[in-house]
Amino acid sequence: MRRLPVYLLLDTSGSMSGEPIEAVKNGVQILVSTLRQDPYALETAFLSVITFDSAATQAVPLTELATFQTPSLTASGTTALGSALSLLADRVETEVAKTTADAKGDWKPLVFLMTDGSPTDDWKKGLDKIKKVRTGMIVACAAGSRADTTVLKQITEVVVQLDTADSNTIKAFFKWVSASVSTGSQKVDAGQKEVSGLGDLPPPPPEVNVVL
Repeated sequence: MRRLPVYLLLDTSGSMSGEPIEAVKNGVQILVSTLRQDPYALETAFLSVITFDSAATQAVPLTELATFQTPSLTASGTTALGSALSLLADRVETEVAKTTADAKGDWKPLVFLMTDGSPTDDWKKGLDKIKKVRTGMIVACAAGSRADTTVLKQITEVVVQLDTADSNTIKAFFKWVSASVSTGSQKVDAGQKEVSGLGDLPPPPPEVNVVL
């Protein structure tokens, strides 16, 4: 079976403490419970969580939805976005099956990145590394007004911004992510082309603004 790998890169730096980090935790739970009700996603989507604060950690390796458990998230430290991109590149290389002469590999991974600040490490080094691996679409979410959209625009063309990093807005973002993963699962199940741009995804809710 060809899997649809989905990687969540979540900012757990100190500025996310309080309501934002709790909202992200709830958001991941909503995402998983929604996708579990979708037969296409249940069959193809596999989910991983990478967190980044002063360092990057893979909190959950690529796991099928049925057995996925939401990690406990705590907010502290700085914003090592470069390390997160570098770790993502490593994990994609290790976890995602490549196409061989005998078998088709997994679909290209969908990546959803959420941050509320500016990187505090060498993010360009991480970006160079991620460019060398085969990923599908990367969606970057700037949570709140302090997030640096100029950096995110250099990582991916698809950048969205939340006006605030409160529970309702973050919840709306994760609901949109779950709808986007469902769409991706249906496309690959039907043998259509993979998700490659914003036009392939459901329209974002009012809380999620597309950065042009």
